[in-house]
Amino acid sequence: MTRPRTPTYHLRHGTGSLLVSIPHGGTKLPKDIAERLNEEGRLLRDTDWHLSQLYNFLVDKNVTVIEAASSRTVIDLNRQPDASPLYPGSNESALCPTTTFDGTPIYRPGAAPDASEIARRLELYWEPYHQALWAELTRIKSVHGFAVLLDAHSIRPRVLRLFDGVLPDLNIGTNNGRACSAALSDLVMACLTEFHHYSSVLNGRFKGGAITRRYGAPDKGVHALQLELSQTCYMACDPPFPFDAEKAALLSPVLQDLVDVLTAFNPGIR
Repeated sequence: MTRPRTPTYHLRHGTGSLLVSIPHGGTKLPKDIAERLNEEGRLLRDTDWHLSQLYNFLVDKNVTVIEAASSRTVIDLNRQPDASPLYPGSNESALCPTTTFDGTPIYRPGAAPDASEIARRLELYWEPYHQALWAELTRIKSVHGFAVLLDAHSIRPRVLRLFDGVLPDLNIGTNNGRACSAALSDLVMACLTEFHHYSSVLNGRFKGGAITRRYGAPDKGVHALQLELSQTCYMACDPPFPFDAEKAALLSPVLQDLVDVLTAFNPGIR
């Protein structure tokens, strides 16, 4: 099987106990996949836009970061490899999406991936990311005795096919408390509620995707949580999806304080 010529993810090593995963920030499309897409598909509308820029302070905080280079249109790294649903009975995006969140087709007629193509993308894109993610969690645990995983995401505040109404600004998911300790989620929510100009919720519409659920196991020393940001907090939600530096400057202290809480957390200290 031909391997991609360019890296499918980027990894930067830090020395602390925190690992930040950004699985939906990539925008690269292999030529063979790009040629299958229609005009809507090539917009990459459902990208978690500009998260590298939003979280650029992680370099100074010496945090380990793994970030997808390839678009989630290629394959969704935050879905189970068997495509099993995260929210049974609710609409959600597929392992290899064929529509936008709103249900608009993104492939030319007859060009959507079949089972063999999905299997190929699993091997070339999904598996390398998860192998690297697990290796980093294992490394961090070997050094610190535990690891904290923040899975960083963003989404438009209104997606009627996925949820009713307007999404809160800051959505924390811990798989209903199974992916991290209550002590950590309490610290996180206390941190976020200090910023009264942003709304926040724990285990609301977004309870954590496959990454949070797959790796979060506090009894085994991995405390995982997902942050789903409303994109109106830092960007415009219409093409070409520009970054809003003024809004982002207001949001950055919130994210930095959150990262400080996660970095300082030690499950052995009460």
